[in-house]
Amino acid sequence: MEGVIPVSDPPPASAGPDAAVDENRLSGLIIEAQTALPFELPALANRCASALGLDAALIYLADLQQRLLIPLDEALQPLTVDDSLAGWAYRTVSPRVADADEGVIVWMPLVDGAERLGVLAVRTASLNGVRLRRSRMLAHLFAMLITSKRGYSDWLAARTRTATMRLPTEMLRAFLPSRSVGSSRCVSTAVLEPAYDVAGDAFDHSVIKDVLHTMILDSMGHDLASGLTTSVAMAAARNARRGGGELADIVGSLDQALARWLPDRFATGVLCRFDAVTGVLRWVNCGHPPPLLIRAERVLDGALDSPPQPPIGLAGQFTPAARQVHETTLEPGDCVLLYTDGVVEARDADGEEFGLDRFTDFIIRSSAAGQRPAEVLRLLIHAILEYQRNQLRDDATILLFEWRPQHW
Repeated sequence: MEGVIPVSDPPPASAGPDAAVDENRLSGLIIEAQTALPFELPALANRCASALGLDAALIYLADLQQRLLIPLDEALQPLTVDDSLAGWAYRTVSPRVADADEGVIVWMPLVDGAERLGVLAVRTASLNGVRLRRSRMLAHLFAMLITSKRGYSDWLAARTRTATMRLPTEMLRAFLPSRSVGSSRCVSTAVLEPAYDVAGDAFDHSVIKDVLHTMILDSMGHDLASGLTTSVAMAAARNARRGGGELADIVGSLDQALARWLPDRFATGVLCRFDAVTGVLRWVNCGHPPPLLIRAERVLDGALDSPPQPPIGLAGQFTPAARQVHETTLEPGDCVLLYTDGVVEARDADGEEFGLDRFTDFIIRSSAAGQRPAEVLRLLIHAILEYQRNQLRDDATILLFEWRPQHW
């Protein structure tokens, strides 16, 4: 047997051993989980599975480039995202069930909010409604545990790497948020390459109540100073946001921070503020490629173009005026795309650029095929890497946010 598990739960079992859970034991394990070290999570997952009447549970986390699912049990081998049942569950954010020795394996996606973390392999002698619900509950629990612990765990960070990371990249990645954030109304997701050698590119996204803030940056150069420039700009943006600043205040804070602390450096970028209730989008473009608006499976040419403004850190040198903030209202289903020039300027062996048309066509076709935004960008960044034979000449960063109101 092998197949897709239905989204809705089957009817609950009315009797049998599945109907009883040792609540005291499970409560003790949950309390233990609060202080468990990350390397202890594999053993803890098995004990929690046992308390729920399941045989075992294995945790797999996606590597930095989302090509592999790496087990936290160091005795096991990674699985591929593109060619395994575990990868199918990760790609589609849907459970998958398959026969195994003396039972079945349920591959449950590990998801925290909008962020795909990996998968949980739950072994059980047989599958029914109760065991499926308990498998899902276990996946939710360990997704929250992993999210709560990975912020301070070098072991978790190292476990999901497949190559040595350069110092500028290490510094920059310390500032990056999760790949995906959002709610049922709006989701923002991003990817960045080269994963272990990026220096000047970065993205940021954050939700404040019903408002989504997004930002993409590309600082001059490709060295430690480039990463420092971007990191200072990101810190300035967060400081202004958390202080209640409006979009113009946030951009002003970036300009002032670079002018004060790194007067010889600058960065291009786009900052957006999107109200997920009203659909109002406000943005500022600081010398960067303009955002793209995708509506009804086509790019609306020039919809988010704006008069040129100087890069971040140079505004005071070239113009005394405040940054110009632009505004439009999106329609339900709209997607907004931010990117750096390394995306479209990637070249194949014959010198042909990947190009804007190929870039947007890939996103439109993948979205029309039913791919989720995070999966669209995963496939796209891999296509860009393969186009340039995995040797990017410049950093390539993409951020996509999509508005899908609840009553749309």
